[in-house]
Amino acid sequence: MEIPLTVMIAVLVAAVLHAAWNAMLKASPDKVLGNLGQAIARGVIALAVAPFLPAPAPASWPWIAASVVVHIAYFWLLAGAYRWGDLSFTYPVMRGGAPAIVAVVGVFAFAEVLPWAETLALVLICGGILGFASGRHGTDVAHVAHVTHLAHAAQRRALAFALGNAAVIACYTLIDARGVRLSGAPISYALWFFVGNSVVQVSLGLGERRREVLPYLARHWWQATTGGAFMIGAYGTALWAMTQAPVALVAALRETSVIFAALLGALFLGEKMTQRRLLATAFVVAGLIALRM
Repeated sequence: MEIPLTVMIAVLVAAVLHAAWNAMLKASPDKVLGNLGQAIARGVIALAVAPFLPAPAPASWPWIAASVVVHIAYFWLLAGAYRWGDLSFTYPVMRGGAPAIVAVVGVFAFAEVLPWAETLALVLICGGILGFASGRHGTDVAHVAHVTHLAHAAQRRALAFALGNAAVIACYTLIDARGVRLSGAPISYALWFFVGNSVVQVSLGLGERRREVLPYLARHWWQATTGGAFMIGAYGTALWAMTQAPVALVAALRETSVIFAALLGALFLGEKMTQRRLLATAFVVAGLIALRM
């Protein structure tokens, strides 16, 4: 089963949206409050729309609940990764390993064995994504030992958070692939997920900082609302695509957002677009070509 061109284009658009909301979170002055602001916005948007659409099938609700629980770990690890590391380092590590895990587990969970062209495409895309990872101020991972002790310690923490999140991303991708295929209503599945996710995330995340949330939103409401809308669009599109194509290929295509994240990091966050990243981009593009062979 190959991936249709329309689905491929839709997921690439979702990748742009995914990179955009991550860049907005990375650029926020407070990562915890920025995360909570986006969560509140996602919940409000989803709750305003979901009741007017057909509900997901009953069989899919346990999967929505499971995804909500797993995403608690995702957002906690995401905030930690962005606290200690650059977007251009942590984002590729988080996103690059997950499709490979999904491809292996997908053989057993969905009986989706990829043909040679799709397997080659997956390897090229994942390899290119991981190739984007570089250290602070454009230093490659292999040269991290040459930076100061403080930067080295921060890099280790960032890597730990990012690797942990790669496993979490693979986990919720497989959960959502099963759930959305049972739902019969991919858009509703995504919206009700965001309602539940926002309630849980905000409830757990407020803690001692509850008095800071409203003042933060008053100052940064536009970033929170835009980031929340972008995430809904990106995630909902990816879930719909999983009902149209093998989950491993959708996961790999979604992670091409790393290219767009690197461009956004270079344009707006002062991060460097190195020769290594240009080569990594070539690998990803080769993978996209292989998908159409």
